[in-house]
Formats: sequence, structure tokens, C-alpha cells
Amino acid sequence: MEDINIQYIKEDMNIVIVGHVDHGKSTIIGRMLADTNSLPLGKLEQVKEKCKRNARPFEYAFLLDSLKDEQDQGITIDSARCFFKTAKRNYIIIDAPGHVEFLKNMVTGASRAEAALLVIDAQEGIQENLRRHGYLLSMLGIKQICVVINKMDLIDYDKSKFNEIVLQYKSFLEKINIKPSMFIPVSGFYGENIVNKSNKMLWYKGKTVLEALEEFRSERLPLDKPFRMPVQDVYKFTKEGDDRRIIAGTIEAGKISVGDEVVFYPSGKKSKVKSIEAFNEKKHFSATAGIASGFTLTEQIYIKKGELASKIDQTKPKVSTKIQVNLFWLGKEAMQKGKEYYIKLGTAKVICRLDEILKIIDASTLDRSDASIIQRHAVAECILKLDKSIAFDEINDIAQTSRFVIVDNYEISGGGIVVHALQDEHSDIREKVAIRNYKWEYSSINPEQRAEMYSQRSTLILITGDRDSGKKPLAKALERELFKKGKIVYFLGIGNVAYTLTVNGIMTNSRYEENINRMAEIANVMLDAGVILIVTAIGLTQGDLEIIKTIISNDRIEVIFVGDKLNTNINCDIHIKDINSLESDTNKIISILQEKGIIFKP
Repeated sequence: MEDINIQYIKEDMNIVIVGHVDHGKSTIIGRMLADTNSLPLGKLEQVKEKCKRNARPFEYAFLLDSLKDEQDQGITIDSARCFFKTAKRNYIIIDAPGHVEFLKNMVTGASRAEAALLVIDAQEGIQENLRRHGYLLSMLGIKQICVVINKMDLIDYDKSKFNEIVLQYKSFLEKINIKPSMFIPVSGFYGENIVNKSNKMLWYKGKTVLEALEEFRSERLPLDKPFRMPVQDVYKFTKEGDDRRIIAGTIEAGKISVGDEVVFYPSGKKSKVKSIEAFNEKKHFSATAGIASGFTLTEQIYIKKGELASKIDQTKPKVSTKIQVNLFWLGKEAMQKGKEYYIKLGTAKVICRLDEILKIIDASTLDRSDASIIQRHAVAECILKLDKSIAFDEINDIAQTSRFVIVDNYEISGGGIVVHALQDEHSDIREKVAIRNYKWEYSSINPEQRAEMYSQRSTLILITGDRDSGKKPLAKALERELFKKGKIVYFLGIGNVAYTLTVNGIMTNSRYEENINRMAEIANVMLDAGVILIVTAIGLTQGDLEIIKTIISNDRIEVIFVGDKLNTNINCDIHIKDINSLESDTNKIISILQEKGIIFKP
């Protein structure tokens, strides 16, 4: 058996190229591709002929801007990748847009890069967008940077103007702890100092852009870090007796081997690696960082996308619903408190809210200020509150599992890094749940098998409302109807928990949270058994619901509020204002459960 290791004849390097709009990034890349003979055969002639037919001057940028609408606008509108190679290595150049409308794409482009080229127009000088780019690269941890001062032909290759730009931008970069390897004067259009030395700037004794790239050091994969693999998916097989369940994802750090004991966070569930799987390859014994891989487990535990796999004998990731971050905001509308956003970290995607702004930094001037909202292009040190706990690492521990993006209205509107994991109100409960799941003896029957056998998905149905709103009659009627349909269902009043599990059988305010906890533990067992559990309780709040969600491993919870006025802050799925007919209300609920795939339609 063999390890899965990244082996190349020549090493690869990812480099992002950034700069203000029209400063010539695409021209520099196009010229480099042409001068290193990296273009497909006939490509250069093809583009030149097309320009001739359309009566427009040829530009090397057109070699990259293959989409028609990009050429019409004269700007690159998406992060594009191109490839060229030298005797030393294979290069992947990520062309990150410089136009402010497309700055958000740079977050995705730059986050994959090991080094960067920052392009400045010698005639226009340093624009504020370029300062933002520098700050963002610094925040993403990209330290290998070369500054390319382009269009020197437009200023007659003036050395003094070049030195002026160098002094100005170097001073800014020093403030954000970036020390560029060199500043290079070039003309992308004429190919001066791109691949070949220029005879137009004999005063410049430094390296060409290509030579600068060759001097960059390839970033070492974090093999010495604790194992981390965000779970991308779980692949199940049934054909010809193949019952494998492959936990798939890209290994971000460390190494995994057959026999290793793994723990998944935030659930805390554990198992052992049974086999390492790879598509259409021979059997392997282990896999390392940088590999898209998968593995099977000796015990079939319920794992889902968004969990973070780690090894039991290594430092575990952080888990919380409250994080302190450095965030770069790119949304058209300011980020504000109270509004719901999505945070995507690794493969996890959960609702988040801006909880507190610690300070605002203007990325172009580095001025600091206090504010109640985060305006576009500002950098903020702030605290985010998440609806559900996620697993991650802090930036100083493992960078790969600390970066995130914020999504607003289906668009990436911000990005950043996790600086600290903060304690939240359920941290103690979450720690105990992780210990419980770690110690749990799992059944050999997994949830999917139970769902298929019972024609239902285990779900907790919480029915809440005022004391005399009709919760219990509705709950029992729902139980009867589901039972008649052959479902595995059980009714539990929260009072049952109080009278059977407390010392004196009285549910006082001091014991209210304890009874919520105990009810959730009972629910966790019954959901694991594949049951639809119906629970009634008076006046449940969103805080109560968050405790329940923290305790149960299954996230299928349906909340029904009964009563004319929704008098708590709980987010309900169904609101029944007045029970006119138990039969019609029960049928309505059953219909919704069928639509959501909780009970399968016959």
C-alpha cells in the first residue's frame, strides 16, 4: 500500500496578480505567456488576426480576456487562471480583478495564492484601490509580494518618477507589515523587463518579472500541523453489495492514515479510519495535506457536510457560535447589526449576525475610527454571532481553516480571518455534549437505514404556546394520526420530564433550564432511534431552542406555536393562531411534514 503524496516533476506555484483597473495586469500576463512560448500554437496569430478584422489595435490582454463581454468593456470581470512553465516550476497565475465592482472576486482569487504581483500604473500612480489590495493580501497572510510599476513607456522611462512611486508605496506597505521583495519598472505592452531585460531602462539593475517569480519560495504544505479535513460530502454506495460510506473532502492540514482515530467537530463524534479512498486509483494507506481524498470508518456514525475532521491525539479545533474576526467588507450595502448573513468557513455555512464592532480601519488610509456599521471597503475588527456552532482554527494556529467569506443576498460581500474563538452562553453545554458524543456507543444501524425502514426521518416536533392554547390536544391528535399512518411516533410533555427526573417533581424557575436540558437529552436518544418525538412546553423562547439545538445531534427540529399572538421570541416553522378543528390542523401539519420529507409520501 502507498501513501497519497503530492509529487511533481517540477513544483507548482500559485501567484495572484492585483492592481487598480486599467493598470495593465492582463497585459503583463499576456506578454509573459507570449514571451515564454506558453501559448497554444497559433493563439497569438489568431488574436492578432481577430483584432485586424475588427479594426481595433492588438493588445496582449486579449489573450486572457476570452469572454466577449469582457473585451467589450476592456476589463477583466472574474478571477481567471492561466498557466505557464519554466525550467524551475509550473506557474498558475490568478488574475484578480482590480475594478471596484469586481473587488469581491479577489477574495476568492487571492486566498489560493502563495505570492502576489502588485501592478501600479506609472502614469496614474498609486490609487486607493491598490492600498486596499495590499491590505487584503496582508490580512490573508500573503507575504511574498513583488511590486510591478507598469507603463513606464508613458513617462519616458523616467527613473525619478519610478523612485517617487517606490518611496510612497513602500511606506504604506511597511505600515501593514509587508516587505516587497523588489520593485520592477516595466512596460507590459513593449515587453520591457517582463521576461527579457530592457535596454530602455539601463539605470535599473534589478531583475525581470520572470526572474522575480523564480525567486519566490513555494509555500510548504502544512504537513506538520494537526490533521484537518472539512467534510464536503458523504458518498454512499449500494451497488453489488458495496456498502461503503466515504467521508470526502480536501485535507487542509496534516496527515491521515488507516487506523487513526478521528473526531468530527462540532458534533464530537468519533470513529476509526477503516480505509483511504481515491477515485480510480490503487489502494492507499494514508493521505496528506493538499489532497482531495476520502476515507471510510469502522463504525457508521452520522456525519454531515460542514463538520471538521481531526485526529484524537492532536490539538482539537475551536468550536463556538461567537468569534472575533478581522473582516474586509465588500458589499454594496453597509454591514449592520441585527441583519442576517451567511458565513462560509470551510464547508460549513450558517447564519450569522454582526454582534459588536471593536474598531473600523480605512484600508486605503489606515485611519482608525468607531462606527455602528461597516461601510463598503472598510476593514473591521468585530465579533460575529452564529446561529449554530461551527468548528475552525484561529489564524495563528492553522490559516487554512481560519478564513471565511460572508454572503449577503447570494453574493460574497465580505471575507476575513478568525482571530479568536470566544466563549458563548452555551460553551459549557457544548463541551459536555462533545464528551457525551465521544463516549457514546453507536448503534450498528445508521439513521439512513432507520429512515428507509420506517419511511420517516427522525424529527423533534416542539409545540409551544400559552398554558391553555390547546397544545396538548393538538400534540396527541398529531401523534394518533401519525401512528395510524404506521409512523414511529411518541408524545412527551415536558412536565413528564419534571415529574420523573427531578428530586421533588416540581418544575420551578430554578430548574426550568435543567428540565429543558433533560428533555433534549431524551430527545437525542429517541431521535437516534429514528423516532418522531412530539414535545409540548409552555412559552419556549429562542434561547431555549438554542439550548436544545446544542444538545441534540440531529438538527431536524420543527417548532409549532399555538396561540393568536406570538408572545415569545422563538422562530417558529408553523403558527396556528386558533385551533378550530383538531382534524384539519393535524392534517395541515402532516402535509407540511410530507413536503419537508420528514414523513415519506406513500
